[in-house]
Amino acid sequence: MLHFLAFLLLGLIAGAIAKAILPGRQGGGWIATLILGVIGAMLGGWIGGELFNANTGQFFSIVSWIWAIIGSLIVLVIWGFITGRRKA
Repeated sequence: MLHFLAFLLLGLIAGAIAKAILPGRQGGGWIATLILGVIGAMLGGWIGGELFNANTGQFFSIVSWIWAIIGSLIVLVIWGFITGRRKA
């Protein structure tokens, strides 16, 4: 249970950092940030682990945080393309 909560915290913080890095305004509040951040952390962990053989399994590892933020940035950019096209 503690590992799951740490993963949610990592996703929330990585999502918030990614929102702060990206220019412009992204839609969604804290719930959307949490969901997109967790998805981004999973994507970043997968990219880092599978493609670059990085050890992304530890919460306090800087490598885990960097890949989580990179993944969150990717997810936020994709989310921006999806929600940007729906506006009429």
